[in-house]
Amino acid sequence: MQNIKNPSTDAFFEAILTLKNVDECYKFFEDVCTVKELASIAQRFTVAKMLTDKKVYSEIVAKTGASTATISRVNRSLTYGADGYEMVFGRMNK
Repeated sequence: MQNIKNPSTDAFFEAILTLKNVDECYKFFEDVCTVKELASIAQRFTVAKMLTDKKVYSEIVAKTGASTATISRVNRSLTYGADGYEMVFGRMNK
């Protein structure tokens, strides 16, 4: 986390925390990200959920179109990351 933590990132995350619903998220992220950037983030999120649900690479590729390199990167984040996916998935399941 040290390599991304700085005042600009803090301000960006604080801005995200002000969003109240999915419609507001669409409006904000449409302005902040390109369509491709947002699609990539959403794809990685879907890949992480599928890996968490014990889906195999071939099934993930077929459903998401993600490359095996992307799936491997997401898997590495799930294994060695900051447990952010786990935290969010746990909250979403409640």
